[in-house]
Amino acid sequence: MKHLMSGNEAIARGIYEAGIKVASAYPGTPSTEILENAVKYKDSVYCEWAPNEKVALEVAYGACIGGSRSICTMKLVGLNVAADPMFTAAYNGVRGAFVIVSADDPGHHSSQNEQDNRNYARHAKIPCIEPADSQECKDFVKAACEISEQFDTPVLFRTTTRVNHSMSLVEFGERVEIQAPPYVKDAQKFVCVPAFVEGKHNKVVQRMKDLAEYGATSPLNSVEMNGSAVGVVASGAAYQYAKEVFPEDTSFLKLGLTYPLPVALVKDFASKVDKLYVIEEGDGFLELEIKAAGIECVGKELTGEVGELNPQLVAERVLGTVFPTKTVPVKPVGRPPALCPGCPHRGFFYTVSGKKDYIISGDIGCYGLGSTAPLSAIDAVVCMGGSFTMGMGMAKSFMMEGYTDKKIFAILGDSTFFHNGITGATEIVYNKGNVIPVILDNSITAMTGHQENPSTGFTLQGDVANAVKIEKVMEALGYQNIIIVDPNDLKAMKKAVEDAAASEVPACIITRRPCVLLKRLNLKFGKCVVDVDKCISCKKCLKVGCPAVAIRDGKSWIDRNQCVGCTVCAQVCPVGAIEKEGE
Repeated sequence: MKHLMSGNEAIARGIYEAGIKVASAYPGTPSTEILENAVKYKDSVYCEWAPNEKVALEVAYGACIGGSRSICTMKLVGLNVAADPMFTAAYNGVRGAFVIVSADDPGHHSSQNEQDNRNYARHAKIPCIEPADSQECKDFVKAACEISEQFDTPVLFRTTTRVNHSMSLVEFGERVEIQAPPYVKDAQKFVCVPAFVEGKHNKVVQRMKDLAEYGATSPLNSVEMNGSAVGVVASGAAYQYAKEVFPEDTSFLKLGLTYPLPVALVKDFASKVDKLYVIEEGDGFLELEIKAAGIECVGKELTGEVGELNPQLVAERVLGTVFPTKTVPVKPVGRPPALCPGCPHRGFFYTVSGKKDYIISGDIGCYGLGSTAPLSAIDAVVCMGGSFTMGMGMAKSFMMEGYTDKKIFAILGDSTFFHNGITGATEIVYNKGNVIPVILDNSITAMTGHQENPSTGFTLQGDVANAVKIEKVMEALGYQNIIIVDPNDLKAMKKAVEDAAASEVPACIITRRPCVLLKRLNLKFGKCVVDVDKCISCKKCLKVGCPAVAIRDGKSWIDRNQCVGCTVCAQVCPVGAIEKEGE
């Protein structure tokens, strides 16, 4: 029997079938659903949400040292966080198999950049595997485990958004049970002090040579000879695009083990065709390796280095195909992406928006939407957990430049606080920063689809857990004025901001109200309505940036299908024209 599965669902099935026993991750699109599906096999596989990607990789690597097959998963930028232990793990090697999933995002659909993490394989000197469909997503997990154990190495398992989220048929197999051998202490192998590192680099270099030879005959790489005029080297989703648009007499070298490049295999394939194309998204990773081997090919000068490919783009850019087009009048979108109706973050952003003496250092997550009009509250966003430390740098810059009229509020969410915010909060209080840390606590990891985190009281496997109190952590760090406020109470929110700004001791703000979409709370919402006779058409209600609020026939109007009755719009109405039903 075959099953229709997304790539992420198939990787989860592969985790089960490969005999993996420990899986750790931090959620991040496009990788999140891997562990959300792997937890279905929790009787055989321990699954967890780690506080961040570095922790996830270290947990999985520790499990591999313990002897179990293990895996960690993350999105592309998460590997930046986890890179430190990955590089040393490459030197140390493994005991049980160790697989690192990096879900890349060509086209930056849900990411702050579109970095190509195949470069990490080259940099860390570890093999890179790339599946092209859901069946390969499942099968290649087992292959990655076998390569990891055979060559004593971590394996980078690189996917892209299309592979993660596209669906295709998958044929299941049985689980392979791998019993770890009795644990034996091996400090020479797993303790990375300089004295023990001696000789490991030489071993890694030789390992990559061995892997390149292995790749020449590996079933992960396959040749499809259909003609001698044109040959295409491709991997992952790009292979699917090329396969769809190139003529039937095109020959293909499909690479599943993309690093180290199996040079002998590529040379043999290239010798059989008159012209060689390399079709790949992201960087010219394969192209660079192929040209470095002295093989003539054409690639990025045609396909381009920016954005995501698709069959039409490959046909246009490589084959020169002209597609008929039709101009369609498009009505501009009336408002940019916005926080959900009733989002608890809205009250804080409305309170600080438009204040010229307030600087808001922002962060990755739902709260990034506080940067869009009409709130337009955020000054800068760089990376997850960076708001506190960016704010600290801005504060020190203002101090050195003599600016005294600016007050910096640095914001992040509850999950991000545990991901990478505690160190930033420590930096502020330790180095006496003129910064107010603000933790927007909505009781869940919201942007990636409502995953648990250390403050929610539950684990990925559904077990009740110790809920770590953010205010207790901040108190332990040395914050003496900890203000906890309901952000939907605009008067209280305004007072909290003013009190924190005026505090003469280290202060922080915790806004606390659950995400309105949190299913386990089973929240019952009333609706806000407008008394059109009272409405004076001042449009102040629009300034809260709620998608449920609009102007119709010159008066304020609230969409009942979207309103959750948070009353923020009612609180800003100067004439009391907005009320909650039943009140």
